[in-house]
Amino acid sequence: MPELDLLNLPKSGPLLGLDPGTKTVGIAASDGLRMIATPIEVITRGRKLKPVLQRLFEIYDERDCAGLVVGLPLNLDGTPGPRVQATKALVFNILQHKEIPLAFQDERLSSAEAERVMIEADLSRARRAEAIDASAAAIILQTALDRLANTA
Repeated sequence: MPELDLLNLPKSGPLLGLDPGTKTVGIAASDGLRMIATPIEVITRGRKLKPVLQRLFEIYDERDCAGLVVGLPLNLDGTPGPRVQATKALVFNILQHKEIPLAFQDERLSSAEAERVMIEADLSRARRAEAIDASAAAIILQTALDRLANTA
């Protein structure tokens, strides 16, 4: 699978961001002008991938998205982390079911940043636990949006 770069995404239209985890997939979306990334929902992963993909494509289509930004779990030194292979397998499955423009975004520390923001917002531990993945997806997507804006 080729490395998928942000510059290969369509130049306009909303983007969907993913924070793929082992138990859940956090989803975020941008506005049409690609200014703001907002947490949308968390999809629980079961034994089968099909329900996850169905819900992902529903959200993608409902929001009329132009592309997908997937968090790539790198180690702090930039080398591929232990979950990179699982993330690339998810991307492979996404592209097998639907041909959509897709790019990777380094997700180092996105969950830690999301947790920090939610603690500052004084969210309870239970509320943080259910929202962390979607918030991390929003941070991943916002980072990509900022990079795209700086390269335009």
